[in-house]
Amino acid sequence: MGEIRVIRVGEKTIPVEFQKKHIKRMHLHVKGREGRVILSSPFSVPRRLQEAFIIENLDWIEEKRRELRNRPSQQPHRYLTGETIDLWGERKVLVLRGEPGERFRIDGGKAFLYLPEGIPEERRIHFVREAYRQELLQRMREEAPQLEARTGLKVNEWRTKDMKTRWGTCNIEARRIWINLQLVTKPPVCLHYVMLHEILHLVECRHDQRFYALMDRFLTDWRQVRQLLEMSPGNC
Repeated sequence: MGEIRVIRVGEKTIPVEFQKKHIKRMHLHVKGREGRVILSSPFSVPRRLQEAFIIENLDWIEEKRRELRNRPSQQPHRYLTGETIDLWGERKVLVLRGEPGERFRIDGGKAFLYLPEGIPEERRIHFVREAYRQELLQRMREEAPQLEARTGLKVNEWRTKDMKTRWGTCNIEARRIWINLQLVTKPPVCLHYVMLHEILHLVECRHDQRFYALMDRFLTDWRQVRQLLEMSPGNC
């Protein structure tokens, strides 16, 4: 997290998180239903220019905040026929079929869920989320050896976890990396980006110039991928 400062414009006050990064120009973001304002800027940009940039874009900030407040809240999945779910950046229509056994199958634009008739809703939700987890683990098993070979860095253990605020975390001492379950709903390149981001923390724990230079070396368009990750819909 960067420095939080309150910008005053007339009678308005706007808390803004200012982040210094290894980037070429300033970027303004408004996130969440609460309308959190974040300004990312190069290390060389002085404070007065940062604050002037916020004031110049005040109308855009207010418009974006209204849009986020009015956006319908996403209801929790019940995984019933007709619901749409996301898998690797593609939207699927769910079809629930009552059959013995438990299976999850993708066929084109549809996701078929085979479960016994009368199964409790809690069990149905648990089964689908576990199917998501296995899908993510399989893709991680394919990605991990290639990433480790390219970077020359060895991870002792890759795990998954359903996280609210992070796409991944890295325990440097244990060389253990956790990847957010929600990435299974995003385009595959987003998983690659997050896995690379976390594995590079094994050699640089901070988000500093050296870290971003490493990101540039191994994934030249990582900034565009990060934007895709933040903008892509979908949750499981």
